[in-house]
Amino acid sequence: MSMLNEIDTQFENRNVFKLREDKVEIKIEDLSMVYQDKNGGEPVTALKNVNLEIKEGEFISLLGPSGCGKTTLLRIIADLLQPSSGKVTVRGQSPREVRLQKKYGIVFQNPVLYDWRTVRRNVCMPMELLGMKKQDRTAKVTEMLDLVGLTNFGKHYPYELSGGMQQRVGIARALAINPEILLMDEPFSALDEFTREKLHEDLLEIWTKTKKTVVFVTHNISEAVFLSDKVVVLSPHPGRVSAVIDIDIPRPRNMESKQSKQFYDYITKIRNSFEGV
Repeated sequence: MSMLNEIDTQFENRNVFKLREDKVEIKIEDLSMVYQDKNGGEPVTALKNVNLEIKEGEFISLLGPSGCGKTTLLRIIADLLQPSSGKVTVRGQSPREVRLQKKYGIVFQNPVLYDWRTVRRNVCMPMELLGMKKQDRTAKVTEMLDLVGLTNFGKHYPYELSGGMQQRVGIARALAINPEILLMDEPFSALDEFTREKLHEDLLEIWTKTKKTVVFVTHNISEAVFLSDKVVVLSPHPGRVSAVIDIDIPRPRNMESKQSKQFYDYITKIRNSFEGV
């Protein structure tokens, strides 16, 4: 490839990602969440006056220490919790409307797989619940396993897989119903460093292919910088947005990206943006 063609290709690759940033997909306005103590103690404010816009196709990380409300915010977006005040809209609709339309895919820290079902049948389960035809389900499962690199493991059971492979099954299952938004709650935090780094690259490849909007919860700064278009820094007591930092490291990213001065500069900038820790 000539140098001119290489430059053109890099320009086109960067434009692919920029084109996704036009339309606001998720809008969070003056959102607060207060947990009442059932034993009559003082209420706990998990989130206070959170305002945030997430654009279509963006990869957003909610980053912060334990107790900052990042998982609470994700669960409110997913319609698994109701806020005390404020609101969330997804393309002008409520989270409940979006959830009922099956537009969310959710990946938890624990993949929550059923040991008595094979990998294929685990991935197939949400489609069974939706009443999809068997032929369509079979084709989709094959497509999803190919996407996450588990084509040869469809007949295995979860207990026969490594932790990283189990998380891939969880991602395949979440994507099987073709959601518009992928919500991920610290999916790699329990994995060893080598497995986590490999899954970082795999996840970015999947995201590039599927063009989903991703909201990713993590307490790992380098993970957030490597994966994200934007890092939302949440500080605790009470949970609030301390900073929203655009990550302008060129894509596609790889292990060499983590060795750049720009990568370390973002890590320093994010560390300095925390409040009240």
